[in-house]
This record gives sequence, structure tokens and C-alpha cells, in this order.
Amino acid sequence: MRILLTNDDGIYAPGLRALRHELLKLGTVTVVAPATEQSAAGHSVTLLNPLLVSEVFEDDAVTFIGWAIEGRPADCVKLALLELLAEPPDIIISGMNAGSNAGINVLYSGTVAAAIEGAFYHHTAIAVSLEYDKKIYDFQAAAGYARQVIEQIIAQKPVAGSLYNVNIPVLERGPIKGVKVLPQNVSPYTEKFDRRVNPRGRTYFWTSPDFLCPDPRPGTDVEALAEGYITVTPLKFDLTDHAKLAELQSQKWNVE
Repeated sequence: MRILLTNDDGIYAPGLRALRHELLKLGTVTVVAPATEQSAAGHSVTLLNPLLVSEVFEDDAVTFIGWAIEGRPADCVKLALLELLAEPPDIIISGMNAGSNAGINVLYSGTVAAAIEGAFYHHTAIAVSLEYDKKIYDFQAAAGYARQVIEQIIAQKPVAGSLYNVNIPVLERGPIKGVKVLPQNVSPYTEKFDRRVNPRGRTYFWTSPDFLCPDPRPGTDVEALAEGYITVTPLKFDLTDHAKLAELQSQKWNVE
């Protein structure tokens, strides 16, 4: 199996390293990832700057890992599929992200955006994230769980272009309770900004790291993740509101 691995935390992120180690049990892994962290980059792409590309090797300086791209996560997948890979991948994995991408976070996430980009090109793509609670990430253990979930998704023989979002709960809270397939929570998160003034009297703001969902809603990924379950959410990138579409199509429109 040929696996394309990417992320938004950067090619040297420990989450990607841990996940790559596990994915090597499933096949060959080629990494094409941002050279630097691109968290919350969403589905942005680079238009006004060149996409510089560098080969990356293991610590032994001999084993080829893949390419570091001076660009966004979506850029990495585009370049991988259109320019860098000699053969198309059988599956695209994005992660493992440092921090969950449950609920509306999928709209901000560069991790999920990279997976969506893969699905655009009719490849099965899976985004993988590990929940954060301000403690040390156990990427190694989480990668083992992620690999098992990925194996089971692959075993279902998903149709080309299938897209999945996988979140793994904080492992320090206790044993994994299981896997739940659930829709994403669409409740807004509580957000705060730290207002400050610089020495020259200019006001500036830091985004608070306390990004919490006050309404986890039963039967959603946010609730199950908090309860200690791995969550799997099938996604699609068609944002059309089909119910509203039918309503508007039946309306008579007038322009002068």
C-alpha cells in the first residue's frame, strides 16, 4: 500500500513522526508536509510566493522520508499528487495533529484541509488528531490507536474520494472506551482574547488557548471525545444547503 502522509504541524512534528512509524506497518509511506507549523491555516493555498521544496531524510541522513514544502497543508497535497509522487497514493493520511479537530474546528484545521484536498482528487483521505489537555502528548500510544482505526476504515473498501475525521481522546484520562461514529458538533466555541498594549501604546491581542465548547450536545463527536471514545466522522466538502436550494429554486426572481 502506498501512503501519502501530511500534516499542519510541520514535517518535524512529533505527531507526524509517531504516526509515520505506525503507518510503515501498513505499507510504504511518503511524507509531504509543511516545512513549518501551519496550525489553523484552514484550506488556504499559496498564490503569491514560490513553493520551495526540500528533501528530508531520517536521522541517519540516508533514509529518504519525503519533502518539506514552504507552504500550506493543501499546497503539500497538491504538489504531492501533481508533481512529486511517481505513483498515486492508495490513501492519504493527515496528522497526527497536536490537539483535537472535533466540532467546528474542522473549518479552521489545516490537518482536515489537507485531507479534504486529497478527497478533491478522488483519494480516500483520513485526518487524525489527538486531544490536548495541557499535558504531555502520548503520540506513540495514540498513533497505535490511529493505525488500528485506519486499518478498519481501509478494510471497508471506501469509494474513491471518501473523507474521514478521526479524533483520539486524551489518553491520560484513562483507557480508551471504544470507537464511536458520530456527526460533528456544530455548536460555537467559547473564545477569548487577551488585550494588551505594547511599549509604543499600540493595542494588540493574543488569542486565548482556552478554546472550549460549552455545548457538547449528545450524540456528537465533541461529547464522545470528552467521554474517552475515539471518534470517527465521515465528512463531505459539498457545502450546498440542498433544502434551501430547492426553496430558492422555486422562488420567482426579478431583476431590472
